[in-house]
Amino acid sequence: MHFPVNIPIDKSGIPVHFVCETLAYFLGYRYYAYLRRHTHDKISTDHRLIIFIGAALGAFIGSHMVGVLENPTLLSHFSLIYFMGNKTIVGGMLGGLIGVEITKKQIGVTASSGDMMVYPLVLAMIIGRTGCFLAGLEDGTYGIASKLPWAIDFGDGIRRHPTNLYEIIFWALLWIVLKIIEKRFVFADGARFKVFMVSYLIFRFLDEFIKPDYFFSFGVSVIQLVCIAGILYYYKVFIQPSKLIKAHARTPVYLL
Repeated sequence: MHFPVNIPIDKSGIPVHFVCETLAYFLGYRYYAYLRRHTHDKISTDHRLIIFIGAALGAFIGSHMVGVLENPTLLSHFSLIYFMGNKTIVGGMLGGLIGVEITKKQIGVTASSGDMMVYPLVLAMIIGRTGCFLAGLEDGTYGIASKLPWAIDFGDGIRRHPTNLYEIIFWALLWIVLKIIEKRFVFADGARFKVFMVSYLIFRFLDEFIKPDYFFSFGVSVIQLVCIAGILYYYKVFIQPSKLIKAHARTPVYLL
């Protein structure tokens, strides 16, 4: 396989990364719409729309802010183009979380708005990271050099950790684990989203060690610091795990 992978059209081509990113948004939203039609939602449609706007704004700001700070040595080159050209999922997720919490407080919504988004987000992440993998070195999400048998040469002659594939495997396993848990138990309001966030933040904290990031003298990167902040925000998940479960499941959960 040659990277980046493009769909040939006449003498040019469409990057598969762009196609996957578009599909991630489209299919993720369609899956969410399907779940909302088949699940009782405590939040009204109007409030959902306002919360989505808050999440989108927060995710936009967060993803680009953390992306810009990812390499402090390049801040001297800061510009609007540099700001728009750098983004990261971790910043987007935590920025979106902040945007949602501020929005919900303003409109008086107390019910969890994230539980219904978990499986659509997982689906979108799997599709999106597939595009990142097929983009090769252009995407900048590859790992450091490795001699492991599954290491991949993305086109520069260096075999690297396929961290994109690691993340796809992580999301698939998280989906399976959540489904297994929900066959036996009922999550408390908001608990599914908390497990989703904490699991990913822990994964990304560890995954960053095998990426060619900028690390401070004390041994961690900007993204890892952001991950730590997010994990601390959800500290109750670790000290009160029993509160994540509301009861034993009486009926199967059909969130495919």
